[in-house]
Amino acid sequence: MIKGLAITTVWVLDQDRAKEFYTEKLGLEVRTDMTLGEGGMRWLTVGSPEQPDVELTLMVPGAGMDPESAEMIRKLVAKGALGPGVLTTDDIHGDYAKLKDRGVEFIQEPQERPYGTEALFRDDSGNWFSFTQRREGGLDTDKDWGC
Repeated sequence: MIKGLAITTVWVLDQDRAKEFYTEKLGLEVRTDMTLGEGGMRWLTVGSPEQPDVELTLMVPGAGMDPESAEMIRKLVAKGALGPGVLTTDDIHGDYAKLKDRGVEFIQEPQERPYGTEALFRDDSGNWFSFTQRREGGLDTDKDWGC
């Protein structure tokens, strides 16, 4: 039986730069930073101190894939075409201001949505994330989606 999501991959262009962004700007913690085997790939994971059972693997495209596919993923990341997921908060306006002060590039200020209040930001590679405070009481289907 599936119990939940434990690890998901975020494609990045530079793991050292991504490690700095995800820890110093977003406030996530490093869970694992190791090289698999001699000269092998770097396994770098981060996660929220508030959610110890979920990790983001910050991977450079290449390991286990053909060169053409790796290059295609790198181009999509750099183009800003990939959105790896939704990061949540219980204080969207306060955390938005805090992250902006740390240099996080927001592409959308907090806006009301049927599911909560959502801002959008990019990581240092170009990936965009939804940054959302969920709406108390669940989805409001009468609210405009703003799309």
